[in-house]
Amino acid sequence: MTSLKSQVVKVEIKPKGTPLLVDGVRIDDKTFIVTGKILRTASLKNEWQEDVDSPREVIRALKAAPIRIDFLKFWQRIPESEPKYPYYREWRQVAAIPITDFKHWWNKQVNCKTRNMVRKAQKMGVMIDRVELNDEFIRGVTGIYNDSPVRRGKPFRHYGKDFETVKQELSAAEGEVVYVAAHYNKELIGFIQFLVADRYAMVTMILDKASHREKSPMNGMIAKVIEICAERNIPYLTYTLWRRGDHGRFQKHNGFIKIPVPEYYVPLTWRGRLALRLRLHEGVKGALPVAVTVWLLGLRAKCYSLNFVQRFVRRSRERKSTLCSASSGRSSGLPYEADPGAKASR
Repeated sequence: MTSLKSQVVKVEIKPKGTPLLVDGVRIDDKTFIVTGKILRTASLKNEWQEDVDSPREVIRALKAAPIRIDFLKFWQRIPESEPKYPYYREWRQVAAIPITDFKHWWNKQVNCKTRNMVRKAQKMGVMIDRVELNDEFIRGVTGIYNDSPVRRGKPFRHYGKDFETVKQELSAAEGEVVYVAAHYNKELIGFIQFLVADRYAMVTMILDKASHREKSPMNGMIAKVIEICAERNIPYLTYTLWRRGDHGRFQKHNGFIKIPVPEYYVPLTWRGRLALRLRLHEGVKGALPVAVTVWLLGLRAKCYSLNFVQRFVRRSRERKSTLCSASSGRSSGLPYEADPGAKASR
């Protein structure tokens, strides 16, 4: 077998939505990104759409690369759940819905509560359908982005973006991207962005407006996505990895199940071997017990919520103080800055 050659490149990634240039290695027709400071880990940039077909050759190429790489991390994508390689592995829990047809999902894979929520959206007049990426839809997405600065207990990375920024980002999405939208009285109140890959469809974004959440647009949109996938004979719909808390309950109630797939960690240097022996191959976060991680996530959510409330109260007081000062200046005959939008007095 011919040895694969490696080429070091710079790759742009967007952790938490912020563009960042990182080291990368191009091997054959696939790009591996290299992240981490103390431990340098290589993984496929498009790990949800590509596979490491020849691990031995990739390992050899990474070791020969002119930059330090301590680990190769890769995983088998569904439906390949049986381990194929002899390397150290852990189990990654993918959240996915196996799809045969819409009727089977409706009758067998979700409970009566979820079915009632889908019906509720219909009865309340929520219109759900596939939409094209156009300016009207992008304006609606911008409104949803700016609906709240905090989502799921942490700052929302899209909050504060204007129309042009949102248009540029959505237009730059690669691959076959499909949008499903929920409208109420012609107002966009929720949307799903999903990507059609070779083995499954992937939910890449799902959002709604908090003020319309009682209309259950999320459940209705998931139902529409299942209908689209069933019509196209797409065998799975994935929603990243299995989540904890309310997020995990939403996945479960909409028919997602845990599908374990092997994730491999291959040490390439003495640092990698030492980290694997000390169980530090995923960093400090990976070494924490699950109960501690859940507690810390809850604490983070409370802190962000408290900070948001404090900022809201502070801004309200500042606004009230400004209005009182302006009112006092007018009543005392002091000069004040006129409202440029006010009508001139006759």
